[in-house]
Amino acid sequence: MTHELRLGFVGLGNLGRHLAASLSRAGFPLAVHDRDPAAADPLVELGAVAAGSPAEVAASSDAVFTCLPSPSAIDQVLTGPAGLLEGIREAATWIDCSTNDPASVRRRAALVESAGAHCLEAPVTGGVHLAAVGKITVLVGGDAELYERYRPAFEAIGGTVFHVGPLGSAAAAKVITNMLAFVHLVAAGEALTLAARAGLDLGQTYEVIKASSGTSFVHETESQVILNGSYDIGFTLELACKDLGFARELGRDLAVPLELAELVGETFERARDRYGNAAWSPMVVRLLEEAAGVELRAPGFPERIEA
Repeated sequence: MTHELRLGFVGLGNLGRHLAASLSRAGFPLAVHDRDPAAADPLVELGAVAAGSPAEVAASSDAVFTCLPSPSAIDQVLTGPAGLLEGIREAATWIDCSTNDPASVRRRAALVESAGAHCLEAPVTGGVHLAAVGKITVLVGGDAELYERYRPAFEAIGGTVFHVGPLGSAAAAKVITNMLAFVHLVAAGEALTLAARAGLDLGQTYEVIKASSGTSFVHETESQVILNGSYDIGFTLELACKDLGFARELGRDLAVPLELAELVGETFERARDRYGNAAWSPMVVRLLEEAAGVELRAPGFPERIEA
């Protein structure tokens, strides 16, 4: 099936490459760009066209998706040399899948709208393993009619799609879900460390927790790669600290005391300082392992999470 909408995608990292691949497999004509030209090669094999810059992507697209790791990267792609604003077509749409804060979403949207184009935000949640099979959850903020126009694209990249309100709403929802995930990750690490020190079989403990009222999506997925020892979920400590920073800032802006989020944010910062920005986010549990003198390992768990 070939769709009439011509789409672009900028940012083909651990997450973005899967979202772009889902759009291509769904039949959307697709132009792609990444600062690493080799990142476009697998998409070209699926039928996408590699572009030399974000502006070149925008010039050929009805809508351009972006999935970028930081506020500075978003600004560079949007307003930098050969950025999206240089090439975006009148009445086209910029759709940002990056995790962001609501105020920045609205600020950047104003820049896009001043160029005669439109903006939607569409952060995703659920993990890279779900993005790889087109089943990740998509949170969309922005004009309802514009959302309906691009709904087929959102449904191509996600198994569940929510239109959560005006611009900024999806950013807030994504920050909240990530905050919960990071709290759950530290809690799962504490639980497994207690089990190890109590002499319990960690493989069985994983199943016990999974079958109990204490389970969570994070335990059922990320605990597996902790017990394997790879910690690999395709998401880094640097990104976790950035996202927790958004949550903590939102709490301060809205006068909501986030005691757990503050504590967990400080824990992740300690892990980042110890293991490095590029370490996978479940490495935060290594802090517990080292403090307790245990290794949380059990046979039979995968190196990476599968959908």
